[in-house]
Amino acid sequence: MKLAIFGYGNLGRGVEYAVQQNPDAELVGVFTRRDPASVRTQTGVPVYAANDVLAHRDEIDVLIICGGSATDLPVLTPALAKDFCVVDSFDTHAKIPAHFEAVDAAAAAGGKLALISCGWDPGMFSLARMYANAILPDGKDYTFWGRGVSQGHSDAIRRIPGVLDARQYTVPIESALAAVRSGAQPELTTREKHLRECYVVAAEGADKQAIETAIKTMPNYFADYDTTVTFITADEMKANHSALPHGGCVIRSGSTGADGAHRHTIEYALKLDSNPEFTASVLVAFARAIHRMAQRGETGCRTVFEIAPADLSPLTREQLRKSML
Repeated sequence: MKLAIFGYGNLGRGVEYAVQQNPDAELVGVFTRRDPASVRTQTGVPVYAANDVLAHRDEIDVLIICGGSATDLPVLTPALAKDFCVVDSFDTHAKIPAHFEAVDAAAAAGGKLALISCGWDPGMFSLARMYANAILPDGKDYTFWGRGVSQGHSDAIRRIPGVLDARQYTVPIESALAAVRSGAQPELTTREKHLRECYVVAAEGADKQAIETAIKTMPNYFADYDTTVTFITADEMKANHSALPHGGCVIRSGSTGADGAHRHTIEYALKLDSNPEFTASVLVAFARAIHRMAQRGETGCRTVFEIAPADLSPLTREQLRKSML
């Protein structure tokens, strides 16, 4: 399959690494809104201007869109889905239904196939929640993220006027995590499950109080959490916050048998040294599935729920039955 990257930040570079680990994939180009001459890829793949992407339409099986969920993907994915099979990692959970509708209409109109909200959450965690709910219908699920850097939340802070750079750490509250793992099925508010720690480099002369207020009141990102904002220098950011770790877990506790006599816990957990590189690896696997499904004539938009597991693997059905079943 011939893949291309639209947007060459941390996630785009991660996709470039991931393609190298998949022998059935070839990276044919990177499209950037920056000056292409200023972008140097890790493998020497050609770099083109974003505005020239349509000229390469016939060279690309799947276009992986590597933009931010706050402002990029709501515009880019529907626009590109009219002409390309696309995959994105849109992660604003509350807005996924509206994003799906916009992308589905565009892809269907163009006779293309799209996949949205693909990564580890939404994505792999979404599948964990779905499987656990199907298996333990009498139960309760919980999702914890971190401690780690959220790319989407960090990007949202960087869009605030006066912010030069930012990192946002999502931090699970240990007492809440312990209560869930005990099988107690506590009722937890959003604020009782996680903290958010923000480290911000502000421009000289910027109104730091206004920046802090904008962060703490931002809907869908920070308004529902206890959030701390710490202003630091660019040197401190580089020295202490250059890595992008993340992770978390999905837990469902439930019961079976007469009167729920027997209790069960399902937990799916991730510990990631590099959030963008792992997310990119998920994107490439699902790009394989989208390519196969498109070859079978499917159009419109999909989520991870509609993707058959066998379509994700480079192995044949026979090899899967022999080696993994």
